[in-house]
Amino acid sequence: MKQTLKMATVALAMSTALFSTQAGAAGAEVFTPEQQARIGEIAADYLVAHPDVLIEVSKKLQARQQAMQQQTYVQSALKTHRLLMQLDGVPVKGPADSKVIVTEFFDYECIACSMMAPVMEKVVAANAGVRFAFRDWTIFAGRYPESQQASRRGLNIYRKLGADAYMAFHNGIYRTGHNEGKLTTEDIEKVATAAGAGPSSGDDDAAADQLIESNSSLAELLGLTGTPGIIVMPVENATAQNTTILPGVVSESVLQQAIERAAGNG
Repeated sequence: MKQTLKMATVALAMSTALFSTQAGAAGAEVFTPEQQARIGEIAADYLVAHPDVLIEVSKKLQARQQAMQQQTYVQSALKTHRLLMQLDGVPVKGPADSKVIVTEFFDYECIACSMMAPVMEKVVAANAGVRFAFRDWTIFAGRYPESQQASRRGLNIYRKLGADAYMAFHNGIYRTGHNEGKLTTEDIEKVATAAGAGPSSGDDDAAADQLIESNSSLAELLGLTGTPGIIVMPVENATAQNTTILPGVVSESVLQQAIERAAGNG
C-alpha cells in the first residue's frame, strides 16, 4: 500500500507540475493559494474514499515503467548481439543452425532460478529446433562458495561429456531444492556422478572461472540486475520487435511467446 501511495503521489505531482506550467504560460494565476490548498484536500479525501483509483494509477505507472525498462534492455541486447552469439565454452542445447537462441543468465544458489528451472526444462523439451545457451553468472558466490563450485563442475562436465550430461547436471542441481546457502559440496558431487562424471580434478577451473567472468561482464553490459535473466532473440536480423528480455521468473507461455516472436511467428 505504501508503494501504491508513493506512485499515486508521483502521478499527482506530475499533474500539478503540468498544471503549474500551463498556468504560467497563460500568464495568470488560476487559483489562489487558499483555493489550491482546498483542492488538494478534496483530492486527498477522494483518493482515501476511492482506493481503487490509487490501484489503477499504480498499475498504469508500473506498466509504463516496465515498458520503458524493456525497451532499455532490448536496445542493450541488440548492441551486444555479437557477444551473445559468441558461445565458445558456453553450454548450449539445440541445433547449431537454429534461427532462434534463448540465453539464460543464472546462479545455482538463486531461489528464483530454481523456480524458473522446471519451466525452462519444459520449454527446452518442447522446442527441439531452438538453441538454448546457459551462462553461469555467479552473483551469490561471495556469500555462498558452492555457487562458483557448482558452476565450475557444470562447465567442466559440458567440456568433457557434452550437452546431455550437462543438462542432467544442470537440472539435477535445481532438483535438489537446495539454494540460498543450502547447496552443499555433497549435493554437487552426487548430481555430477549421476550425470556420468568422474571425480572432480579441478584441472579446468581456471578456464571455467574465465568464462564465468566473461558472462558477468556481458550481463552488466545488458543492464541485468539479477538472476535469472533471459534473452530471446533471432540469431540473425535481430530487431526491437523480435527480441525479448525476461528479467526474472516467467511462465512457460510467456517464454514460448517470446520464442515465437523471435522466430517471426508472433
